[in-house]
Amino acid sequence: MTNAFADLHAACAPLGARLFTVTVHDPAARLFRRVYTSHPADYPVSGTKPMGDDAWTRHVIGGGRSFVANTTAEFAPLFPDHAQINALGCHSALNIPLFDDAGAVVGTVNILHDEGHFTPDRVAAFEALAMRHRPALLAAVATTDLTTG
Repeated sequence: MTNAFADLHAACAPLGARLFTVTVHDPAARLFRRVYTSHPADYPVSGTKPMGDDAWTRHVIGGGRSFVANTTAEFAPLFPDHAQINALGCHSALNIPLFDDAGAVVGTVNILHDEGHFTPDRVAAFEALAMRHRPALLAAVATTDLTTG
């Protein structure tokens, strides 16, 4: 059986993805659970992040739009782990919402790289890859155990 998350990671790598994770949105627990990571020592799959009522949540979860920050200053107020992200050499972030068939955000594809990396063309290319892999991603999300983490 193929790993949908790893397949998307491999497809995104040529565009530049220094840190690549996938999180599943658990609205009942108000958490995001990491289900895939390119850096298991730094960001293990057991990791969770609380869902806040902040600009990121309103933009990505409420608005269904990708979040793009091309500098640490842009994402630091929203990412408490920004120092750890910077320690991995990442200074820009892209979070792409993953929608189920009803239009609800069920997770995010998170790609971090060098400062200024996420140009409009690259963002469009990453979003197209996520869309192309969406059926397999949704199948993988559907089998994710949200009680762990």
